[in-house]
Amino acid sequence: MYLNVAEIESAITSLHGAYPASSETIDLPHLTHDGRATRLLRVGTRQSDEVPAILLLGGMHAREWVHPDALISLAADLLEAHDIGTGLGYGESTFTAAQVERALEELNLFFLPCVNPDGRHFSQTTSAMWRKNRRPAPEGSVGPSCVGVDLNRNFDFVWDHKAKFAPDADVHTSDKPCDPQVYRGPAAASEPETRNVVWALDSHPRIRWMVDVHSAVPVILHNWGSDQNQSTTPSDNFRNPDLDTVRGRPDDGIGEFIAEPDLKSAVELAER
Repeated sequence: MYLNVAEIESAITSLHGAYPASSETIDLPHLTHDGRATRLLRVGTRQSDEVPAILLLGGMHAREWVHPDALISLAADLLEAHDIGTGLGYGESTFTAAQVERALEELNLFFLPCVNPDGRHFSQTTSAMWRKNRRPAPEGSVGPSCVGVDLNRNFDFVWDHKAKFAPDADVHTSDKPCDPQVYRGPAAASEPETRNVVWALDSHPRIRWMVDVHSAVPVILHNWGSDQNQSTTPSDNFRNPDLDTVRGRPDDGIGEFIAEPDLKSAVELAER
């Protein structure tokens, strides 16, 4: 049985109540279209401006039910293990009590378990395969698929895909409001759920890493995940206007530049 939206928020309250010295709840400023409030759970013994931090997101896509529960469980495991001085084990991976202690005392972990509570509620109660949020359909649009925005495509990074990719690029995003899966929204960060994530990042400058957990396919995408990575040509990047409307074709030889040490670190962190 998966947690519903109310149970996720209740779990955040309960975890902070049980471990007040090593956690904090933070209200996010933007209510969803259905009027729901969401919160961050900060896990760590230091203040938010004292040590580097990680932001962990779940529930971006409504129908992916597993990761909000997984993030709540991870937060609970870390808080309990730190409190009683034990390690943790997940399958073949184990973490000592000293590693747990270091994680909570030298880092802050910000959990936003369910970015998209309106969509999750709709998926769990009405249409299991619903993916988007619940932005009302534009005036004049007809049909249930005209409701909602794919939050994953609503951020300002390459939001204007038609300006950044070749017309025949295999880019899975849409500017059509009635697209049932990948509508990007009427503007970058138009959605309150997106703005909550942006606020979390802007308001906590010690956040150095972000993990957006999904459960659709068994892949790990890292900086940026919108084109192939390459470490040889610094000028090939999304800030280069000469590549606008050119990039995105298969085997075009263009990739987003990431310095080799940064790429190595990103891969190592993602695959641990």
